[in-house]
Amino acid sequence: MSWDWHLGITGDATTRARLSPERQIEDLLKVEAAFARAMGDVGAVPADLSAAAAVAIEAADLDADVLCQDAALDGMPVPGMVRQLKKVLNPALHPALHAGLTSQDVMDTALMLAVKDYLDCIEARLKGVIDRLDELSETAGAQPIMGRTRMQAALPITLDHRLQAWRAPLALQMDSLPALRRRVLVIQMGGPVGTAESFVAPVGPLRDAFADRLDLASALPWHTDRSRIMELGAWVTRVTGGLAKIGHDVALMAQQGVDEINLAAGGRSSAMAHKSNPVKAEILVALGRDTSVQLGALHLAQEHELERSGTAWALEWMVLPRIMEAGGGALLRAQDLLNDLSFPLQDTRL
Repeated sequence: MSWDWHLGITGDATTRARLSPERQIEDLLKVEAAFARAMGDVGAVPADLSAAAAVAIEAADLDADVLCQDAALDGMPVPGMVRQLKKVLNPALHPALHAGLTSQDVMDTALMLAVKDYLDCIEARLKGVIDRLDELSETAGAQPIMGRTRMQAALPITLDHRLQAWRAPLALQMDSLPALRRRVLVIQMGGPVGTAESFVAPVGPLRDAFADRLDLASALPWHTDRSRIMELGAWVTRVTGGLAKIGHDVALMAQQGVDEINLAAGGRSSAMAHKSNPVKAEILVALGRDTSVQLGALHLAQEHELERSGTAWALEWMVLPRIMEAGGGALLRAQDLLNDLSFPLQDTRL
C-alpha cells in the first residue's frame, strides 16, 4: 500500500509511471537500438551487424546501482549506460553503438517517446471532459441561472452559456493538438556540439531512418533551442488553466446560499459533519495555479548557453514532469467532478 496521499489528491499515477526512471531507461535503450538499426538501414554498418547490436542493446541487463552512481558523477545517465553497453556487447557490435551520438541526442529523443505516449493519454482524457460538457449542455443547458459579473448578480443566462464558456478553451487546445504533435514529436541528432559532423553516414538519410525507426519526425538539431519544450509546457498549462476555470466556477456555484450546483461526492470535515467541501473543484484551481508557476520555471530553462547547458537542462528535467503530471491529474479530477454535478432549478428574479 502506498502512503503517498499527494498522489491521491493531485497526482496522476499513469503519467508518473510513464515518466518513471525505469521507463526512462527503457526509452534510452530503445533510442540506442533504433539508432543502431538506422545505421544498418543506410549502409553505415552491415545490416546483420546493426540488427544484432539492436537486439543486444534491447536485451541488455543494466546494473541500476552502478547507473545511478555514474549518473550522479556525470550529471545524466547516458554516459554510464553506454559504458555498460560496451561491456555487455560483443566488441564486433560496437560500430553500431552510439556512433556519433551525444548524450543529449539520446536523452532528448527518449523524452519525446514519453511525450508521444503522454499526449495520446491526455487527448483521450481531454475528449472525455469535452464530451461530458456536451452531455450536460444537452440535458441541462436550457436551465436558467443567474449570470454574475465581478462576483455579483448581473442578468439571467442559461446554464449552457456557462458550460460553453467552460468548453471553449478546452476545445481550442484539442484543435491545436495535431499541430503540437507535428512540432514537438521529433528526434534529436546533432552529435557532440550540434553540428551533426560526427556521423559516419550522410546525415540526412541517417536522420530520416532514425526518426522512422522511432515513429517520430526528423528534425535539425535543437540542442539549445528549447522552444519545443516550452510549447509543450505552455499547452499543458493552457489545459489546466481551462480546467481551473471550471473548478473555480463550480466552487462558487456550490456555495451555501448560491446553491446553483449539487455535488454528489463532496469532501468531509474532521470537525463539522454538516460540510461537503468541493475538493475536486478546489484541486483543479490549485493545479492550474501550480502549472502556471512551473511554466515560469520552465521558461528559465529556455536559455541554453553556447552549445549545451548543464544548468538549464537539469532544471528542465525537474520542472517538465511536474507540469505533465499536473495536466494529467487535472483532467482526471475534472472528469470526476463533472460526473458528480447536478443542477437544481433556480429562481433568477432579481
